[in-house]
Amino acid sequence: MIKDKEKLREKIRINYSRVARKGSAGCGCSPGCCASAVDAKAVAKKLGYSRDDLQNTPGSANMGLGCGNPIAIASLRKGDVVLDLGSGGGFDCFLARRQVGDSGYVIGVDMTPDMIKLARKNARKSGYKNVQFRLGEIEHLPVADGTIDVIISNCVINLALDKQQVLNDAYRVLKTGGRLAISDIVATAKIPESVKNDIKGLTGCIAGAEYVENIKKMLINAGFKNISMTPKDNSKEIIKSWVPGKKAEEYVASYIIEARKSKS
Repeated sequence: MIKDKEKLREKIRINYSRVARKGSAGCGCSPGCCASAVDAKAVAKKLGYSRDDLQNTPGSANMGLGCGNPIAIASLRKGDVVLDLGSGGGFDCFLARRQVGDSGYVIGVDMTPDMIKLARKNARKSGYKNVQFRLGEIEHLPVADGTIDVIISNCVINLALDKQQVLNDAYRVLKTGGRLAISDIVATAKIPESVKNDIKGLTGCIAGAEYVENIKKMLINAGFKNISMTPKDNSKEIIKSWVPGKKAEEYVASYIIEARKSKS
């Protein structure tokens, strides 16, 4: 079983390496085939990002990936230390760094070397000093215990092969009272076996989706409190755009997920 998981993990890594090298939208949690930078901007707007967001971040950081806008729900403050799970080209990290200011810090973790390389290049070219990108798996974060104020993530945890471990480790690195603010794909009904067994369905953020209630149980098991799980208003539109005509919107949805590490 472990060996099979590692093979799946490597397929996911290869898929997103391809996305990073192309530097364009698609081939992941977004429309089916790789698209242009113009399309990436259109996708980002549909996910909830503003024109200002797009104008004030490196163009190659936005690849049109994701299923929402975690920055919109994170309520970041000056001085916060933020961690992005599955940071890709750095898009959400660069938006976060604007909000936390020079007194804050943003860490992006991604398991794909090509994505880390791209994100670091974007940060270097833009002269960003308060953001760092680390290679690692979100199941085993290269981050010290109790050092993070807010964890964000955009359509990545569904790709993880051990979601409970992801949430356990997220809880570990959060400070007491720290918050989780993520956008992700969850299952709302039984996913067809033909989809679950399709590697494209996994890398496309559909086949790996877990039931809403199971995610809630995992959050509770990890120790989180004040859990809130809300479907995104235009969830059906987002899912339909990924796989037109496949009716995937009938069994998966884009959700906003929030939780807090207890102060007690």
